[in-house]
Amino acid sequence: QVQLEESGGTSVQTGGSLTLSCALSGQTYTIRCLAWFRQAPGKEREGLARIDGIGYTAYADSVKGRFTISRDNANNTLALQMNSLKPEDSAVYYCAASYLASCPLIRSDYPYWGQGTQVTVSS
Repeated sequence: QVQLEESGGTSVQTGGSLTLSCALSGQTYTIRCLAWFRQAPGKEREGLARIDGIGYTAYADSVKGRFTISRDNANNTLALQMNSLKPEDSAVYYCAASYLASCPLIRSDYPYWGQGTQVTVSS
C-alpha cells in the first residue's frame, strides 16, 4: 500500500503562482508514475500532468506552459508548480500514484490517491 498526502492549497489572485506538494509513504518502491489531477464542482476529474520513474513529463493542453511537475525520489515527494493562475484553475487538486510504466493520464490507471487540496483563484 502507498499513502499520499497533498499540501499547499490556498486562495490566490488571478496571475499568481502556487506550489502544491505531495508526500508519499508506505511501499513507495513499487511506484513508477506520479500524477496530478483536479476536479472542479460538477466536472469530471481531469488529468493535468504526469512524471515517470526517470523524470519524463507530460501535460494536459489546459496547463502546458504554466504548470510544472517534479518529483524527488530520495524524499518521496511530488510537486506541482503553478504559474499564471486563472479562475478556471480553481478546483480540488489530487496527487496520484501508479505502478504502471506507461504513465497515462487516465484516472482509472491510478490506484493510489491523496485526499485533495483546495485551490481557489479569484479574479
